[in-house]
Amino acid sequence: MSYLVIFAFVAILGSLGAALFFMLKGGDSTQAKQGRMAKALTVRIGVSVVLFVCVLVAWKLGYIHPTGLPVGK
Repeated sequence: MSYLVIFAFVAILGSLGAALFFMLKGGDSTQAKQGRMAKALTVRIGVSVVLFVCVLVAWKLGYIHPTGLPVGK
């Protein structure tokens, strides 16, 4: 399960980097650049939602447990 979370974080950062690359890349038409940037950001949002759902499912199945904050005495 931890490998899935690590992979999802890397995928999120990769798609965010791809969006930045397409935004800053010169020489392309503005329409094509915006299309690739929008697709990269859409992938990032999709992977983020999948990661959030995986964390919720893991919590429901008992794979992870909330520990809470320590209470001061």
